[in-house]
Amino acid sequence: MSDQAIDFEVRRSDLTTSRAESGAVPEIGAGEVLMKVERFSLTANNITYAVFGDAMRYWDFFSDRSEGAQFGRIPVWGFGEVMASNADGIAVGTRVYGYFPMSTYRVAKAAKISEHGFMDASGVRGELAPVYSQFMATTSDPLYSEDTEDQIMLFRPLFTTSFILDDWLAENDFFGAKTIILTSASSKTSLGLAYLLKNNRGDKVRVIGLTSGGNKDFVESTNCYDEVVTYDQTSSMDASVPTGIVDMAGNSSVRADVHNHFKDNLKVSSAVGGTHWDSVGGGQDALPGPNVELFFAPTHIERRMKEWGGPGFQERVAKAWNGFIPETKKWIDVIHSAGADKVKDVYLEVLGGKTPPNKAHILSLWD
Repeated sequence: MSDQAIDFEVRRSDLTTSRAESGAVPEIGAGEVLMKVERFSLTANNITYAVFGDAMRYWDFFSDRSEGAQFGRIPVWGFGEVMASNADGIAVGTRVYGYFPMSTYRVAKAAKISEHGFMDASGVRGELAPVYSQFMATTSDPLYSEDTEDQIMLFRPLFTTSFILDDWLAENDFFGAKTIILTSASSKTSLGLAYLLKNNRGDKVRVIGLTSGGNKDFVESTNCYDEVVTYDQTSSMDASVPTGIVDMAGNSSVRADVHNHFKDNLKVSSAVGGTHWDSVGGGQDALPGPNVELFFAPTHIERRMKEWGGPGFQERVAKAWNGFIPETKKWIDVIHSAGADKVKDVYLEVLGGKTPPNKAHILSLWD
């Protein structure tokens, strides 16, 4: 175990400014575990966490070692190993999947310990969505397999959002829509939702992907959509068809184009993410059609977990996942990078939207 810890932090008021801070390896107290953060994915989803860091409290998850409020650690999804444990029922060497900071180590206050893993009750975690506090042991995780670890880090949190969006739309009979438009169609959340809608709900709705001209070929190659339309061709869609939009992009101009084109035939407008972080606009802005409503996936996940039980929820996700994940290996080339300098380079690339849709990054702060 290294005698130094490294935290990769970004300036909350200027996401282009970052730093790698070194310090002592944290010590653990009663009921705590020290985890080595092995590796993690970095995607546009993590940029969304930073963009909405204040509004949705993403900065609060790992605020314990940040200097004041100027810098924060962006949450990431990855794998870790328990290096030291003062918590009964959690053995040294246990490997887990969960929500980590961009760091080499993480201390968690273990709660609700079982053979499936444990919850992190550190700091303000009790005030935040529990889905972000769960560390799942790889030995009993229904989605885990060693040969899909990269895909788990890249797609799992996003696919869970895709899954719960598909469930929500179907539960509400698609709000009367016959077509569902997904913006940022090359994003992993959109691809997962498009796959589920087309394969499981294809007799109910058509799925249209909205994307940039540069990404159109890639989006079409996935065969997840019934139709792919570029952002500058929004007016080519049939405005007489009852339609809904699930907006992953968060681009106010794109959202306005869709609302103004479909007007009252737009039956639902759901804002999910902000992959176009520099163009994030407000909500309704006097647009025609339905109010723009923010879809906060953890709230819907919590409801279903109460109804189905935790294992029941995971089993349903796993069933959908097992059909989807083999497809992703056909689309995405995974790039592995290690060390603070590489992490910074990749972070700026992802922040700048320069990662091609057929590439994805797995990172580690360990050289």
